[in-house]
Amino acid sequence: MGRMPLLSEAEVESALAVLSGWSRSGDEIEKTFERDSFADAIAFVVRVGFLAEAADHHPDLDIRWRRVRVALTTHDSGGLTTNDTDLAKQIEQIEEIA
Repeated sequence: MGRMPLLSEAEVESALAVLSGWSRSGDEIEKTFERDSFADAIAFVVRVGFLAEAADHHPDLDIRWRRVRVALTTHDSGGLTTNDTDLAKQIEQIEEIA
């Protein structure tokens, strides 16, 4: 994917202001989604996987029964970029239709 410019602190804060439930943890933004069942959590991960693959940007996904933690960072750039905030917005759209 190549290096992208890092977001400024103000840009990160602005993005998080419109990404409900997302928070910053070091060089990542993260959110835990709770689903109705383990099967729903797996289905959610599959949908996130297709979005991530299409964007060539792959989050860390941690599945714990009905909870899925999604963490985004741009490793090639060493921090947060628009790739992260754009994918977070797409993941939120999955949540809205789920």
